Amino acid sequence: MESLPDKIVQCILSHVKNAKDVALCTCVSRRWKDSLPYIKSLYFPRNSFDNHTGIDHPDGIVFKMISSIFQLEELVVYSPFSSTGLASWLLLAGSSLKHLELRMDNLAEYQTCVESPSKLDCISAAKNLESLKLWGVLMINSPMWDTFPKLQNLEIIGARLEDPALCAALQACPNLKNLLLLGCEGTRSVSIALPHLEKCKLDFYGLGDCSLTVTCPKIELLETHGCSWIRVPETNFLKKLSISNNAGRVYMVDFGKLAALDFLSIRGIQWCWDAISKMLQWASEVKHLYMKVEFTGDFDTLLEPFPEIDIVDFFNSHPKLQEFDIHGAMFAAFCHRNSLKNMESGFVIPCLEKVAVTIRSPLNAEQKMSTLQSLLKYGKSIKSMVLRTALHLSNHSNADDFYDDICTFQRMNSEIVRIE
Repeated sequence: MESLPDKIVQCILSHVKNAKDVALCTCVSRRWKDSLPYIKSLYFPRNSFDNHTGIDHPDGIVFKMISSIFQLEELVVYSPFSSTGLASWLLLAGSSLKHLELRMDNLAEYQTCVESPSKLDCISAAKNLESLKLWGVLMINSPMWDTFPKLQNLEIIGARLEDPALCAALQACPNLKNLLLLGCEGTRSVSIALPHLEKCKLDFYGLGDCSLTVTCPKIELLETHGCSWIRVPETNFLKKLSISNNAGRVYMVDFGKLAALDFLSIRGIQWCWDAISKMLQWASEVKHLYMKVEFTGDFDTLLEPFPEIDIVDFFNSHPKLQEFDIHGAMFAAFCHRNSLKNMESGFVIPCLEKVAVTIRSPLNAEQKMSTLQSLLKYGKSIKSMVLRTALHLSNHSNADDFYDDICTFQRMNSEIVRIE
């Protein structure tokens, strides 16, 4: 290190991020201390000030470290801080910051609703941010944010939100490309209209009755959890779509044409059958399909089984399907005599390579075995079939016999079939 030019030393030390390591480096030599103002990132872990006994307040210590750096580009603070402290840091380094990550820890604090400026309001000083990540956020009132013209990545993890406040926050980020809202509660109706958004992951918990509208013409990936009404009119570039709701029912879905869709996952306790059938109809070009919905029904009925699905019509309607993960309810819908009778000699499943089947009940065991055999017979390209069973939990008298049949089927097709 002593023989290296100053710029090389500065480059090496610029990769030191942990605040404690930065402080220790200043004690090594004067040359190291003189190089540290060139570091680009500072990271304060959760326990940064657990054993602090000095007279300086932790907010002041952070301020001193930031003030010694010429152009700080990344600031990550997991240790506790005040709104006053945050305001002072961002007033000093806000113009150069590109990446900001804060553990807000104010979910249960009423004073955060009335303090001025709030921690959220302080972030407006960092106008050149490209990435913003917030943990434990209370967003009851709309944040006093000006526009963040360069912000492309916004992540909010663990939050209590009000719909108008979330709407105002998103309006201040017109050029977002990536949006993540994870573990958020309090939302009832969410509307996202961002012209450049490409990836969007939304996880709302509560009653599972949230209404969602996404109007983003460039959206490529969309994952939602906890929504009952979903509308996405512009889907020309949508390649990956995942919809789940374990707390409530999925009543309505409204999508544009899903011509570019490669991957579709639908999960939940109950979906209205109209929503399921529409998704399968729109996703006719899908290559990877994952289905784990326990029951169906409509607005007035609860926990209805799936209606019969013709296996020939299904695979003819999804000719590009390569991977298919099918849960008990959907598999049972395939397994009826009429579906198997309609198989013609020329029927083939052209592209299917991987199948995973979850079998939860021994009912209609004969039809289920026939369906498994038909998948192998007509799926000329199948390389892997995984069978997952819960028959050991069943008290049905045929459960053991059915499991023996599955084991025999596996042994006869051991190169392709395995049981988990």
